[in-house]
Amino acid sequence: MRRTTPNHRISVCTSCTHTGSACQPGYDLIKRLRAAIDAAGDAIPEAFEISGVACMAGCDRPCTVAYHGTRKATYLFGDIDADADIDDLVAFARQYAVLHDGWCSSVDRPGKLRRTALARVPAAMTIVEHSPEPVQ
Repeated sequence: MRRTTPNHRISVCTSCTHTGSACQPGYDLIKRLRAAIDAAGDAIPEAFEISGVACMAGCDRPCTVAYHGTRKATYLFGDIDADADIDDLVAFARQYAVLHDGWCSSVDRPGKLRRTALARVPAAMTIVEHSPEPVQ
């Protein structure tokens, strides 16, 4: 049974610096991706929040999509087509949901996502040291 509180997120770029306006393909992709993830049901064992982001600096390779998870590597993919790549995006959500640390090699990713990764960012571990002196 799929967890209802999302601990994974898919972010889609919704701005287009080439036109200086909202990125309609980004908004279309969000709508299609939400429907496809919902249709997958329990095939994806974890819930995903899907939202738009004003800029993901992937302007040379739009649409850009990022997968984030708690204590997991983050992936940024470019050259995503709202019509052609939905199945690959859903397949990666299924895969990413069960990856312990989010790491997978390019050959393990589905379809087009094998060759369109713009970045894989390791999970951040922030340790705060307590100091009795106030920060100035």
